[in-house]
Amino acid sequence: MTTARTSLRTTGVAVRAMLVLTAVLGVGYVLLITAVGQLALPHQANGSLVRDGDGVVVGSELIGQGWTDAEGAPLPEYFQSRPSAAGDGYDGAASSGSNLGPENDDLVAAIGERRSAIADGDGVAPGDIPADAVTASGSGLDPDISAEYAALQADRVAAARGIPTGEVQELVRAHVQQRDLGFLGEERVNVLELNRALDALQD
Repeated sequence: MTTARTSLRTTGVAVRAMLVLTAVLGVGYVLLITAVGQLALPHQANGSLVRDGDGVVVGSELIGQGWTDAEGAPLPEYFQSRPSAAGDGYDGAASSGSNLGPENDDLVAAIGERRSAIADGDGVAPGDIPADAVTASGSGLDPDISAEYAALQADRVAAARGIPTGEVQELVRAHVQQRDLGFLGEERVNVLELNRALDALQD
């Protein structure tokens, strides 16, 4: 009888402890962190959404997107993002890389096709195309491209829009983000921000 009573008491303590910790850590902590995020960094906490002049969400600063027509062909008047292996492309619900090794035949073929398409579309030598232009990021949702890839696209964008190349190049330079803390990562350009600035230039 004593053993049974002790076992019941131990079980009761364990259940109460689980309920208290679930309430404190599973609910209270989440609500606290959510409140801190909403108060201190509301823009970032809500997805760093970008809205147009009418308040309509056009994208996120943190998630890449395609700049293509209904058939999936790149729109020449816009800067293009990195390739995406997330779902059918830039699918926020299926973030992933291709998981293919550098010697995988499918990956090698895909890189070759992308390089040829960019060389033809932008009128540049295949050897001048940077790696990020032909390879997907680990998430498949990288919103940025290298400063080199952005500069490479300037002539094509300017020609498609009928504006001086110098104006587009200046816009690219103005949107180059430096390395974090001066030494982490590489210089980069947010494609959504650059394309929105491009549209604003001609409004």
